Amino acid sequence: MGTIHLFRKPQRSFLGKLLQEFRLVAADRRSWKILLFGAVNVLCTGFLLMWCSSTNSIALTAYTYLTIFDLFSLITCLISYWVMMRKPSPVYSFGFERLEVLAVFASTVLAQLGALFILKESAERFLEQPEIHTGRLLVGTFVALSFNLFTMLSIRNKPFAYVSEAASTSWLQEHVADLSRSLCGIIPGLSSIFLPRMNPFVLIDLAGAFALCITYMLIEINNYFAVDTASAIAIALMTFGTMYPMSVYSGKVLLQTTPPHVIGQLDKLIREVSTLDGVLEVRNEHFWTLGFGSLAGSVHVRIRRDANEQMVLAHVTNRLYTLVSTLTVQIFKDDWVRPALMSGPAAPGVLHFSDHHVIPMPLLKSTDAVTPVTSTPAKPSSPPPEFAFNTPGKNVSPVILLNTQTRPYGLGLNRGHTPYSSVLSQGLTAPGFGAGQGLRPTFPHIPGRYGNNRTGQPRP
Repeated sequence: MGTIHLFRKPQRSFLGKLLQEFRLVAADRRSWKILLFGAVNVLCTGFLLMWCSSTNSIALTAYTYLTIFDLFSLITCLISYWVMMRKPSPVYSFGFERLEVLAVFASTVLAQLGALFILKESAERFLEQPEIHTGRLLVGTFVALSFNLFTMLSIRNKPFAYVSEAASTSWLQEHVADLSRSLCGIIPGLSSIFLPRMNPFVLIDLAGAFALCITYMLIEINNYFAVDTASAIAIALMTFGTMYPMSVYSGKVLLQTTPPHVIGQLDKLIREVSTLDGVLEVRNEHFWTLGFGSLAGSVHVRIRRDANEQMVLAHVTNRLYTLVSTLTVQIFKDDWVRPALMSGPAAPGVLHFSDHHVIPMPLLKSTDAVTPVTSTPAKPSSPPPEFAFNTPGKNVSPVILLNTQTRPYGLGLNRGHTPYSSVLSQGLTAPGFGAGQGLRPTFPHIPGRYGNNRTGQPRP
């Protein structure tokens, strides 16, 4: 039945647990800045959405989605702080680092979904282009640009900073890198800013603001409203191209794959471990990315029978710990394969060789068969059939008989052992002979050693 607890505390709801964890994060002073930026972000996003509705500009809407992405990045930064405060539990033995990966993956995927929504709306606007009001278009552009750059440069977002450096470059970064090389060839002092590659978030903010400025000028000069839709498509494509490599990288981490840039180092470490003293084999190795910048792995190491397990474990861990932070090493000694009849106590139903006789059966070959008359090898007139019944195989296993059943049945002999003292009393000696001559059996139908002649007299 179990113990009855009269004053058991009621289980907290999901909202109560979430509020408790939020209080844990809010207790850290580093999170106050993030919470302040989050509140300003919500206020700024609300104003931008209202200006998007008043200007009827879809390009400004696409640029406002970047501000919403900044809010997701702030939430990811809070999750990163919470992960640093929590310790591994029995349920989550590897910790909560994968929540950072999940937050980055969700943020980038939502940004790509927003870009697809902008592309769909832009395709509809090409059929019927509405009129664009430029009264607050330029103001909204500078407000969004200022807030995005201030957020990205003021708060160090560890998960997104790692992903932006570890993921592959986007097509926007590659094109800007080509232009930067040409510009740095003229002005070498700009190489520290534009090379090797710019921050993708800062780059997309500047490119989106540049597209909106061009849209504002063309609409003001020529009333060319279709450029707003073209700018929206450009911003959506830049957003999708920037977020896609990050979502692919974080998705591979969630799938527990090994990073490509670490495979060569891991192979080198495995070869070093296999050459350690006492190590015979390294097998079943598996390494995967636990979180951003942390690897986990497990490996089985087979060692000699006379090797020290703790010493080998220390050396293997020392070699692999330089790259793998969370490591599980299984050490097992080399054990010779022994038959079940020779090692250990006998299990029930297992026979012992000491209680049995092994009678090897002769191997019968077709070329050694002899005829009963001439005793010469007989050549078969036709080849033996491929499948034949009642014929012995090539390798006949030995027949095992008990000591108490050494004599075959059905020959008229007694079962069991016959003592030597009872041989003379069973009438096996010839009458008239002494004890020294009584070992010769007297069977009248069996001829003597030298046989009989025609007259019936024994041969001398």
